[in-house]
Amino acid sequence: MSVQHDKPRNDPLSRIFTESRKERARLLLANMKKIAKQFRKSRGGMLGVCVLSFFVLTAIFAPWISRYDDPNDEEWARVNPDFSPPTLDFLFGTDHFGRDVFSLTWYGARASLIVGVVASLISIILGTVIGLCGGYFGKLPDEILMRLTDFFLVIPWFPLMIVIASLLGRSFTNVIIVIGITSWPSTARIVRAQVLSVKEKGFVERARAVGSGSVRIISRHIMPNVLPLVFANTTLLIANSIFSESFLDFFGLGDPTVVSWGTMLEEAYNWEAFARFAWWQIAAPGACIVALILAFYLIGEALDDVLNPKLRRR
Repeated sequence: MSVQHDKPRNDPLSRIFTESRKERARLLLANMKKIAKQFRKSRGGMLGVCVLSFFVLTAIFAPWISRYDDPNDEEWARVNPDFSPPTLDFLFGTDHFGRDVFSLTWYGARASLIVGVVASLISIILGTVIGLCGGYFGKLPDEILMRLTDFFLVIPWFPLMIVIASLLGRSFTNVIIVIGITSWPSTARIVRAQVLSVKEKGFVERARAVGSGSVRIISRHIMPNVLPLVFANTTLLIANSIFSESFLDFFGLGDPTVVSWGTMLEEAYNWEAFARFAWWQIAAPGACIVALILAFYLIGEALDDVLNPKLRRR
């Protein structure tokens, strides 16, 4: 008679995929499906997703959509007319060098999206960590961290970015760093306010009573209640970062070797596109900046409506 042996308890997979973790994964998946279903009911949110998807796809496939592989190569621009209005050959016209504005616009989407995502990630990490530590530990740590936050809030945002960017130099990486380290205070304030409310709840008190440490309480009990606000605020920070990048590039503080919508507007201003009535060189990047920022704001509003039960439409 063959005897069936039970699976050894020291199996690494059984220790990783425990029943409790599987159940949490199933609940998380069910919750994500519910959120997605509610999000699809928002017309503004879905419009924002469509516009964002369009810019993401054009940024990815820019080398195939545009006429040329390298937008910085001026050799291909010498045979084209300067400040040519939109035609069938040049849908968005040409700039002062004879470069195809249509090609430059889609390459510029890459820079704006990269800056928006990476700079917002830096800002979210800084703001979340500072807000969690200040709100949970309170007293002296909270006083020090909130005074630091107030320092960044009191100083005008754009002049501070200009000063820091001037000190670091013209670099694409420096632009990301400047935006990331100057736009975290709002996240810190939002997270701190939520932590102050959550840490007084009964489940947090019970966790303290059974001997749970601060790290476990923050990661297991407080952080999940803070994440919805962080997610909703992230989309607004991305929109703000895209505008900030265009702002810095327009004032000549961006990387001149990286094609972006801000550098396109800077060059249009420097080469007097306004005086020459070359509206197409201004309209293309300007409309893209407005459309992409509006898309993130629509997504953020829809997420806030879905993730925050107090604001959810009934």
